[in-house]
Amino acid sequence: MTYLLSLFLIGLVLGLVGVASNPAPYFAALGLVVAAGAGCGILMGHGGPFLSLVLFLIYLGGMLVVFAYSAALAAEPYPESWGDWSVLRYVVGYGAAVVLAAGYSWSQWHEGSWVVVDGLEELGVLRGDTAGVAMVYASGGEMLMASAWVLLLTLFVVLELTRGGSQGALRAV
Repeated sequence: MTYLLSLFLIGLVLGLVGVASNPAPYFAALGLVVAAGAGCGILMGHGGPFLSLVLFLIYLGGMLVVFAYSAALAAEPYPESWGDWSVLRYVVGYGAAVVLAAGYSWSQWHEGSWVVVDGLEELGVLRGDTAGVAMVYASGGEMLMASAWVLLLTLFVVLELTRGGSQGALRAV
């Protein structure tokens, strides 16, 4: 299990470096999918399978649609990939920053952080993620409405930013 979580952590870091290096929107979307999938795998490995599933479905089902629409509007004939020199500088720089941060915090690293929270209870009947789901349905209605409003507002902001100088989605490329 430790090797699988290490693989998910490496995938998360590589996905975030892929998004942060700012290549063309197509490659950034691939990095975003890798980072979201690895993050959900980490959550699932630490005892939250329902939260992981909800995050994966809502995040990739909702926000990635907006990202794909924005990428379609910002179509480039020759997109920059991670192998181009302009993007490779950022990839190497962010990779070096991750290695330096890991080296700096290596002495504070403990193996006990790999233990799943539900594995610490002796004869526990309830899991941690199911209790959290009950709390979301019991007292999280206001937060759910606020989150829906923020996602709708984000949709309109992204569509307005990608529209550019032309009017509407149909324009001459």
